[in-house]
Amino acid sequence: MPFEFKRLAIEGLVVVKPHAFVDERGFFMETYKASAFQTAGIHEIFVQDNHSRSRKNVIRGLHLQKNPYSQGKLVRCVAGVVWDVAVDLRVGSPTYKQWYGLELSAENRLMFFLPPGFAHGFAVLSDTAESVYKVTAEYAPESDGGIRWNDPDIGIKWPISEDEVLISEKDRGLPWLSDLEEPYV
Repeated sequence: MPFEFKRLAIEGLVVVKPHAFVDERGFFMETYKASAFQTAGIHEIFVQDNHSRSRKNVIRGLHLQKNPYSQGKLVRCVAGVVWDVAVDLRVGSPTYKQWYGLELSAENRLMFFLPPGFAHGFAVLSDTAESVYKVTAEYAPESDGGIRWNDPDIGIKWPISEDEVLISEKDRGLPWLSDLEEPYV
């Protein structure tokens, strides 16, 4: 099997460890194989790939797309180091508003699967970092949404001090979870 799948306490979240074949030339690894993911219970179909590059102390997120274009994501860091976070926003979920964070890096090669219904964000810990991720629905501007990265109702423990955070105006203006008139998902 080219992957190891570790299911987390928050239902639906999975850490994926690809097996790399390393020798004096470098390495080779599969980063996605539909049959292996389906065998592991991940049946989503990915329809779009995204790639971002950010500098140290940038936080991107917490982003999601609202129904009917809610996205599942398969995230990995291909250069540098990020601290990647998922927040359960599935109404009725026993883990609603709970979050999970982990370090993704070019060195550890881990991938993080988030099913639809989760907000996603990351903090850059290295001088620069590049993340790539597959999504299960194409970007739909009318469904774009998110919540603030520092929402006290969620309480994410980011590994960057608040006075060092670099964040976009758009992300700075995202609503608090408590201000949403209706749930996203």
